[in-house]
Order: sequence, then structure tokens, then C-alpha cells
Amino acid sequence: MSEQTSNPMREAIQGAISENRVILFMKGTPEAPACGFSARTVAILQSLGEPFAAVDILPDPRIRQELSSLSNWPTIPQLFVDGELVGGCDIITEMYQSGELQETLGIDGATDESPAPESATVPEAPPISIENRL
Repeated sequence: MSEQTSNPMREAIQGAISENRVILFMKGTPEAPACGFSARTVAILQSLGEPFAAVDILPDPRIRQELSSLSNWPTIPQLFVDGELVGGCDIITEMYQSGELQETLGIDGATDESPAPESATVPEAPPISIENRL
């Protein structure tokens, strides 16, 4: 565990994950997703009424690089719950449809077997920004 130099970007990402129970790293923002996968994942979370933090990975390519290195997951979006990677859009969609996502989030209620929502609405909290401060 002896790193030669500190990595402020990795530390910022780890801090964001540990400080937010539910956090989504995505392309764009919940109000303006920049890809369909991010939009679908946001719509699923919003349909469940689960508050979540969001980080736009597009402003700095190092966010995506460090995130993928940290999570060992190559695609975006990436959803973390209680500090653990849950998965990307396909996994979140499958979990939502089976009711497993609701269980992971601690949401009571039966699954209605309906397809995942396609569009997003405006979330309550603004997205988190991870900045390059080097």
C-alpha cells in the first residue's frame, strides 16, 4: 500500500463514493444525460424515488480513466451503492426488472414487471463535480 505519489483524482473519486450512499458516474448530468445508457440509468433511479449523487465524467478524461481503474469496470455509467459497484446500464436494468435493484437500495415494494423507464426527470440534488486541481 505504499504509493510513490498521491493521486488527487483517484482520492476525489474514492471520497465521492464513500460520502454518497448512492452515486452514479455518468456521461452528462441527470438533467441532460449525454448518452442513452446514462439517461436510462438515471430514469430507473428516478422512477424509484431514490436520491442519488451524480458525477459527469466528460469534463476531464482522467475521471473515467481513474474510475475504470478503481472499479475494474470499463463502461459508463457506473452505479455504486454503499461504496460497492453495482454495475452499468444493462445490469441496472435487469436488476430493476427483477426487483433486485430495489432490494439493493432498501426500497420496499413489489416489482411491477414493467419495462425500465426510457426518459429522465429532474433530480432533487445537483450533480457532483470532480475537478482537476493540479
